[in-house]
Amino acid sequence: MAVELKKGQKVNLVKKGPSLGEILINLNWDRPKKKLFFTPKAIDLDLGCLYELQDGRKGAVQALGKQFGNLNDFPYIALDGDDRTGDSEGGENLRINGAKVGLIKRVLVYTFIYEGAVNWREANGVVTLRYPGSEDLIVRMDEYSSTQKMCAIALLENETGDSFSVSKQVKYFSGHPPMDEAFHWGLRWVAGRK
Repeated sequence: MAVELKKGQKVNLVKKGPSLGEILINLNWDRPKKKLFFTPKAIDLDLGCLYELQDGRKGAVQALGKQFGNLNDFPYIALDGDDRTGDSEGGENLRINGAKVGLIKRVLVYTFIYEGAVNWREANGVVTLRYPGSEDLIVRMDEYSSTQKMCAIALLENETGDSFSVSKQVKYFSGHPPMDEAFHWGLRWVAGRK
């Protein structure tokens, strides 16, 4: 069973025990279909997040710049790996340590096209949020008109001290700095590479 979030909709994650347990955020997308004489360059979507802790520390977890995070230590968020083609059945995964939710103020989940043409319709990206004892939350990247390479997908906010609310964003940007500015994160950005 799954619940699909609509644009601007906010839902609260419900604890079934002393903590939320591990929160898994999965990104999956489609590889462009092969054509007779021409195979298009595969779209490489990268999953990442901006985080802000309650003590004011901020940063990003993403493959670009090899900032894979740490699940059991600061920042209590980790990226499993980097699926360069969309062929991996498991896609890309961010994990949040649900036992440390009280230390986290907010998390902005995003994806960006690292390689390939900006074609969000063909990529058909879907983010699924899972945690123990609850229905999956689905966020479809279902607004396709943008030619910008970065998409802020969902915002998790700690409004109760021990849980998150999740809201669908699906807003497009030309890169990290304008997305950062739109969500008032205040990080300083430099060019990175994998």
